[in-house]
Amino acid sequence: MTMKKTKQEITQDWLVTNESQCIPLTVVSQDLQEDSQPYRLYRFLTDVEDIIWEEQGDRLRLQKICPLVRRLLNSSEWILTSFGLPDLETGWSVQILYDEPDFALTVQTVAWSPQSISPIHNHATWGIVAIIDGEEKNTFWHRSPSSKFPDCIEQVGEQILTAGDILCLMPDAIHQIEAIGEEPTISFNIYGITDYSKRFEFDLEKNIAELF
Repeated sequence: MTMKKTKQEITQDWLVTNESQCIPLTVVSQDLQEDSQPYRLYRFLTDVEDIIWEEQGDRLRLQKICPLVRRLLNSSEWILTSFGLPDLETGWSVQILYDEPDFALTVQTVAWSPQSISPIHNHATWGIVAIIDGEEKNTFWHRSPSSKFPDCIEQVGEQILTAGDILCLMPDAIHQIEAIGEEPTISFNIYGITDYSKRFEFDLEKNIAELF
């Protein structure tokens, strides 16, 4: 299993803005020392932590962290097979790759069964989703409140991601995930500190948002 595509296929980095607009991401390369050694997880975490402390803006953080995610997955091949099989009942599973008390990052792989669909949700933090295998359709929504329905949302676009594509999410981005194709969809995910008072699951039919 590998993130590399054929020469005819092009991997893409995407940014989903706070208004849920999905646009190509312009990455900011880091001046990191290149050597013959693998780019290991502990080095990646240290580099990400440095960026978090140095940069206050989430968009610039994503621009700087995204290329590090790609470098990590291209170098540390063990991550590409570090996932659990999707749960038969829920249709998904999460494998935690690193967890440390008071460390401001969530690092995990996620596996979705084919045709599984997530709730419509935000993350209330910046996040990066790198597709390792399979295909995933992201549908994007933004808030469209009215006096009668203050939690109303409307669809603003969608994007299909395949192996090697990376999706960067701003904290207020709202999306829904659908695993398409005949094989499970596997991704490497990293998130900042979640503000659980602002993380919601949206019910499109009832026009309500509930803490998630």
